[in-house]
Amino acid sequence: MPKRIQHLDRYLSDWPFVPGQVMVREVKGSDGRPLLQLRVDMGIIQLEVSGRPDGEKPEGFDTYYDSLLSQSFADGPAFQLDHDSCREIDREFYQFYHRRVCWLTLNRYDEAVRDADHTLALMDFSTANSPDPHWTLMHEQYRPFVMFHKIQALTLIQLEKSNHRGAVEAIDEGLSALQKLFDAHSSAEESDEDTLLDKLRDMKSSIAKHYDVGPSLAEQLAQAIASEQYELAAKLRDRLDKGPQN
Repeated sequence: MPKRIQHLDRYLSDWPFVPGQVMVREVKGSDGRPLLQLRVDMGIIQLEVSGRPDGEKPEGFDTYYDSLLSQSFADGPAFQLDHDSCREIDREFYQFYHRRVCWLTLNRYDEAVRDADHTLALMDFSTANSPDPHWTLMHEQYRPFVMFHKIQALTLIQLEKSNHRGAVEAIDEGLSALQKLFDAHSSAEESDEDTLLDKLRDMKSSIAKHYDVGPSLAEQLAQAIASEQYELAAKLRDRLDKGPQN
């Protein structure tokens, strides 16, 4: 019986790695299911497009987060995360980061938002049940970055719909959420704050200029309050609360 080939020479040579470039492609599995592949230095990462990116089903659930939720409801106040749980959470964070980057690279923004929401929900759960503040910080330091990716994706979804004002308003809403987060955690690095906020402001300015979009709802609200047009301000606030409209 011929020995099964185990090396990856052909796969790596057919898809050369380019430093500094995010390299993603969509392929089909042996059963025809859709897959994502991410080229990294010295290898290729393959990811499922739904559920947990590695294809595992922890305790029969689509993701480890879903398994933890079920366990926490079953255990009630006695529920706690142990060392093994924290390790599995770390794995899931890392896997969803890779897939989120893939979706953004492929301009698949709905999927990017979905995976960002999963990461943020897992982060909320981990922080609420963390056995170690240092472990909590290890993940929480990336919350602004995950939010940034989600804001970008939500904005680009609106642009794909030619809803240019909705795109600007999505950025405004994201800027407000990020600023509140930074204000609540004064220990965050100022340079990181400035970088993310400035990138979103530049994106907003570019969209507004390119598509000739007038003042956003947030800007109109500020102007209405400044000029004491409180009835108009109330209407604008209601529209802001509803979020970007199609």
